[in-house]
Amino acid sequence: METSNHPPRAYWNTPIAELYAELQSSNAGLASSEATSRLRRYGLNLLHIKKRLTGLDLFLNQFKSPILLILLFATLFSALLKDWVDAVIITSIVLGSALLSFWQEYGATNAAEKLRSQVALKSLVLRDGKSQTIPVEEIVPGDIVQLSAGSLIPADGIILDARDFFVNQAVLTGETFPVEKRPGVVAVQAALAERTNTVFMGTNARSGNASAIIVDTGSRTVFGQIANRLTLRPPKTEFERGIRRLGYLLSEVMFIMVLAIFAFNVFFHKPILDSLLFSIALAVGLTPQLLPAIININLAKGSQAMASRGVIVRRLEAIENFGSMDVLCTDKTGTLTLGIMKLDAALDARGEPSDEVFRAAYLNAVFQTGLTNPLDQAIRDSQSLDTSKIIKLDEIPYDFVRKRLSVVIMEGEGCRLITKGALENVLQVCRELQLDNQKVSLDQAQRLKIQQRFEEWSEKGYRVLGVAIKAVPHKTEAYARDEENEMTFLGFLLFLDPPKPGVLQTIQELSQLGVHLKIITGDNQLVARHTAQAIGLEGIEMITGDQLDNLHAEALWHAAERTAIFAQVDPNQKERIILALKKTGHVVGYMGDGINDAPSLHSADVGISVENAVDVAKEAADFVLLKQDLEVLQQGILEGRKTFANTLKYVFMATSANFGNMFSVAGASLFLPFLPMLPKQILLINFLTDLPEMTIASDNVDPIMITRPHRWNVNFIRRFMLVFGPLSSVFDFLTFGLLLIFLNARQELFHTGWFIESVLSASMVVFALRTRQPFIRSRPSRAMLAVTGLVAIIALALPYSPLAGILGFKPLPGYYLLGIIAIIGLYFASAEIVKRWFFRNYDL
Repeated sequence: METSNHPPRAYWNTPIAELYAELQSSNAGLASSEATSRLRRYGLNLLHIKKRLTGLDLFLNQFKSPILLILLFATLFSALLKDWVDAVIITSIVLGSALLSFWQEYGATNAAEKLRSQVALKSLVLRDGKSQTIPVEEIVPGDIVQLSAGSLIPADGIILDARDFFVNQAVLTGETFPVEKRPGVVAVQAALAERTNTVFMGTNARSGNASAIIVDTGSRTVFGQIANRLTLRPPKTEFERGIRRLGYLLSEVMFIMVLAIFAFNVFFHKPILDSLLFSIALAVGLTPQLLPAIININLAKGSQAMASRGVIVRRLEAIENFGSMDVLCTDKTGTLTLGIMKLDAALDARGEPSDEVFRAAYLNAVFQTGLTNPLDQAIRDSQSLDTSKIIKLDEIPYDFVRKRLSVVIMEGEGCRLITKGALENVLQVCRELQLDNQKVSLDQAQRLKIQQRFEEWSEKGYRVLGVAIKAVPHKTEAYARDEENEMTFLGFLLFLDPPKPGVLQTIQELSQLGVHLKIITGDNQLVARHTAQAIGLEGIEMITGDQLDNLHAEALWHAAERTAIFAQVDPNQKERIILALKKTGHVVGYMGDGINDAPSLHSADVGISVENAVDVAKEAADFVLLKQDLEVLQQGILEGRKTFANTLKYVFMATSANFGNMFSVAGASLFLPFLPMLPKQILLINFLTDLPEMTIASDNVDPIMITRPHRWNVNFIRRFMLVFGPLSSVFDFLTFGLLLIFLNARQELFHTGWFIESVLSASMVVFALRTRQPFIRSRPSRAMLAVTGLVAIIALALPYSPLAGILGFKPLPGYYLLGIIAIIGLYFASAEIVKRWFFRNYDL
């Protein structure tokens, strides 16, 4: 960190006044101009795990292949030997190919980056004395940030003031439960877990609110220092690992073959420099050098298509998993239901309407400052009461163990503790109940009556909460959780969240796409079952959280697969369910928007959140829906599968063509008295045949590729390569035979004939290999048709153009062309026949 504005190292032991002075800040925050200056000095508040590529970086990346660098070096050597024409032509083709790839990748990457910025994380800070929302990466030391439940802590800082502020910092300290943060200095030697006045980047607020002054940002934070010592990269998807293995395999095999071809050519006394250039150019032409660019372009354009359907992609590499997903786990609220909670009734312990119960619930909802939730909002929206004469003394925030929230208020001379929460958890701390303004013992008979009412309402789809009160003494210190005891049960709150219209049809359509829905909810089993029945799901199995705790890991693997509803589950149990489904071979998606959903979003193969989710949920998610709707998700799945299918098309085409060309060139090198093709001609073929493949990202996709999930399968691709590669070679050798035996072509005519055959066959066979259907029943995109047609015209025209002599071509007689076109026709027909046989016998 810079020396100016630098806090003392043990800043957690420094009084706030001194910290303000050290950071040259104040309780009004920084001036905007000073913040801008500090941003330049300290840099962005990022861990710099993944460097953002500039246009220049992306362009230079096109030359990362060592084979390509060797080629450029050899071309330079050729220029030194005065072979200027060939050196210029080869360099131009290589640069043209790099520019083409760069232009496509740069445009697609920029578009994807803009989409991701739509759901970038933001923080509320004080600048110029006013609250402003800014991107997290623009936070600097000295900023005052305002935090609330659900906020991700954006950087390391010291608490200035806090109200029931609990932070989950397990990611750093391993603590199971959230810890309370409050102002005040702590000992110099305090460990991380003991620094109760400090918040750390990467942790998240669970309840309450606070303000903090930022001390360290980016890689200088505790989290950043750990990240600098570790390789914090997201796990690679199955697709990424497969692509890398395939690329290595092809490159290694082709490198060995190229060395062998060079050795044979030298052995047969062909020019050494030409043989070297030929071998290196062949390596460039045969290695799947475009594979990374094509994948990036496909994924980036796929993310644009998904955005048009309301799905923002936060992690491009997860698109393949999205297409492969076969199980979707989701809460019911807002996804299966309208997500608009309405308070239907406030009832006393007898089940009669009660103004007193509503008033207690209203005060609890109005004065609580912790987790924002739709139930409190529904209470506040149903009716407004005057609270001007009521003073809030304290709050005991909600947590996922107690499932209760309490506020302490003073009204007149008396103080009361008002508790609201899950009915069962509220009853646990009650000793009596109120009936007709009289308190009676909460004995077993009364508990049974309450339970019967609860079940009746739950079976009708109501969400039921309990309300309890207790007189407490006035005190200056904080009220603790153990105050929630020997309370008086006041009554019930009934909420209703009706199912979304058309949700059943969407679920059925998801099922037809091979995606099976599982409902994971914190609601009780009666409400969960009612919702399932209301949306048309009948005869389904259910497991509750209590039953889940009694299942060993192996038993849960089997139970999770056949169970459709998991009710009354907590966050840890959600994660167990997801991991169990993954263990049984499913690609699991999880859809959540709350603080307690973050672990599950991270554990799932596909983490899905929504735009209005809390920060910690959006940060953990791979995809963010602009609308919390299964229909939007369904459209996103279809686009994800299209992206996956188009990426596979290039893999199929590249592997089959490269493998076939490798055999063809190796064979031709053995019996020809001259090089089968000049280096510049090989590179020109490579450049021209790349052009149609650049349009794959926008190509149409067969329904069979999107109606069910597909997985990356290296063995399938290897089979494809071993079938269609040799098929390509057969027609290459037919071309050799036609040119050498029947037409007695010499070097220039041979080069020209094979050049035309190579370009046209590679371009045309795309239309056969891009689909498993007969090519006439699968319509390619207009861009692919247009570019392929243009490439064919260029290939046919070059031998007759002024460039022919420079490129080493010679005009072909008409009967040469007829013979070559006939061979290409046979090749296309054979590819169609072999394709039908192949897909009948093998499946992706």
